[in-house]
Amino acid sequence: MEIKEVLGVGKKFVIGMVHCLPLPGTARYNGDADRIFRQAVEDAQTLEESGVDAVIVENMGDTPFAVKLSTAQISALSVAVAKVREKITIPVGVDAAFNDYEASIAIAGINGCQFVRIPVFVDTVLFTDGIINPCARECLLYRKNMNAQNIMILGDVQVKHTRNLIPQDIEESAKNAADCGADAIIITGSTIGAETPLEMIARVKKAVKIPVIAGSGVNAKNINEQLNIADGAIIGSSLKKDGIITNPISGDLVRGVLQNLHR
Repeated sequence: MEIKEVLGVGKKFVIGMVHCLPLPGTARYNGDADRIFRQAVEDAQTLEESGVDAVIVENMGDTPFAVKLSTAQISALSVAVAKVREKITIPVGVDAAFNDYEASIAIAGINGCQFVRIPVFVDTVLFTDGIINPCARECLLYRKNMNAQNIMILGDVQVKHTRNLIPQDIEESAKNAADCGADAIIITGSTIGAETPLEMIARVKKAVKIPVIAGSGVNAKNINEQLNIADGAIIGSSLKKDGIITNPISGDLVRGVLQNLHR
């Protein structure tokens, strides 16, 4: 299925996160690459079987993040994405965290994925490893040079775990992202699992015409309230037992969220 058939204004779509365990070259890597790939595939299959519309494969276990991935991380993430793509039929996206747009687009393009998530697209932010500058211009040029214009860009604005160094309203960040070529806008709470403020989603919806996605804190209790305003949701930690990121995806938790959604 084409991603534009899934991700659109008013579609009420749900994207599930495939959080990879710590990759080679990172502080928490345990030496078992096969386990990383096996859990990524199993999580993706569980998400598809339970009814999500798409998945994003992310190197979530690699904290503390750097802006760019190492060669070992890129290699492992690409293998994980390839294995996921082989086993599911719904759209697959890539997020090379924290903001490696080149790795995300290259991995997505090579593996036939349909979208990427770019956490710092137009803002200038401070995070745990320093300052991240916006990458919109370079991101679009790299996508063109890779002949990958079919890959959609989901751009966060004022993303979680960061602080904007140039204060501005969220509407301004969203308008800048749309004007700079984002295909959808992601709005998050302040941290993983923190609910995306409804007021913030509403403000961004009024500011842009492209899809607006609630990117954190969506669960079985609030999904209808969130998607009454947002066009879609990205869900990760609430789909895992006890909210622990390294735990496998629970099919029961996925179904529990989706069965409450009135599309």
